[in-house]
Amino acid sequence: MRLKVCMTPILIVMLTVSAAGAREGYPPLRDPGPPPPRHEGEREKREPYSIEQAVSDRAQINTIAFSGLAFMTGSLGCDTFIPPGKICDHFGFQYMRDVQAEGMGHNTDFLTRIANAMMDILTDGQLAQLEQLATSQEKRVETLAMKRFPLIKAFRRQLEGQLPKGSGGLDKDAVTSYVSGIFALDGQLTLERAGVFGNILRHLSKNQKARLSGLAFGDYTTWPDVGERVDRRSMSHGTHVLLMTYAADMFSWYAGSVEADTYFCPERHATYFGGFYMKDAPAMGRRNYTLSTRLTGDSGERFLDILTPGQREQIVRIVDQEHRHLMDIVTTRRSIAVLLRKNLSPGAVTDTKRVISLFKHYGELDGALSFACAKGFAAVTRTLSRTQKAELVRLRNLEAFPEGAYLYSEPITMPSFGDTDFLFRPSAR
Repeated sequence: MRLKVCMTPILIVMLTVSAAGAREGYPPLRDPGPPPPRHEGEREKREPYSIEQAVSDRAQINTIAFSGLAFMTGSLGCDTFIPPGKICDHFGFQYMRDVQAEGMGHNTDFLTRIANAMMDILTDGQLAQLEQLATSQEKRVETLAMKRFPLIKAFRRQLEGQLPKGSGGLDKDAVTSYVSGIFALDGQLTLERAGVFGNILRHLSKNQKARLSGLAFGDYTTWPDVGERVDRRSMSHGTHVLLMTYAADMFSWYAGSVEADTYFCPERHATYFGGFYMKDAPAMGRRNYTLSTRLTGDSGERFLDILTPGQREQIVRIVDQEHRHLMDIVTTRRSIAVLLRKNLSPGAVTDTKRVISLFKHYGELDGALSFACAKGFAAVTRTLSRTQKAELVRLRNLEAFPEGAYLYSEPITMPSFGDTDFLFRPSAR
């Protein structure tokens, strides 16, 4: 049977599934050799990015395998790390980042450069609107991060076998409902951003539009290095991070499209297993550092090679079982993108109830995928030999472990997680 999502030709998604539910045409796993070195100024060639590539069997299996490697060799603190740009990501920035030449969208200076260039075009009044938005959202953005922590703790309890007395493991309904609530808050923050962004962009002057036309969506070399436009000392660190994020998102939204807004990178979902920490830790605090775009795929394949056929099948099965949810995510994100873009049209009214409903559904889908990953990773971990465990640690190739936790990418003291028993079944059934 063939599944097809109707989009523009560049984003057509067509994946072939056999009657039994297993993928056809999945190539044999290969040994790509050791992970490539990560160093300053690294640039590399890679395949073009698109929704089709993001939801492909290869991308999803290797990404889930990479998350499994991170989870099985990581720690609770590692699991809490997530880049700030992975929330409210419906403004095309992820696509703009991924399609940059020579992988430079993954350079640590990428967002800073376009944010400053965008802010240099805005008036003081427009910047004040963004700063006011950042101030109003800062605490709720922190709340959004903290709401992830009970879920992260529950997933690690499942991995380590620390279940509530008499419980048979995680409760899928409880997990999907909880993640739906997280995404509902994400949706409210996104709606507010779209409203302010739209108001500013609708009132750009001819001169501002002319200057923006000189900044190419897919070519960062057209973005002038103008230096800092605002004094970060005049605001909190959280407000400054949001302000930079808003400016970058405003440009990608203005210069992008529904298709760009719909796009997501393969690791966008099930972000509770430490993969971002394992990938991003070497770049933290370093300027002009380019992350390898091969790391996830290569390490994911090597992880699968270390597993036995039976163990590997449990990882591949996650993609097979959750394929329909992934396709629904594409459709849902596109619906959200269309509704949010109404804010760019004078007089148009966004159906906020519909948007929040879509975000809740989106959270249910992410919750289902995350539940499947947590169960599958725990099942494989219980069957690993000592030799396999040692090989996975070597493959991780990262000795750094946080002493506490992370509020997005900022180190914090490990917080109290509170009761997480509600995410588990009360008894085996």
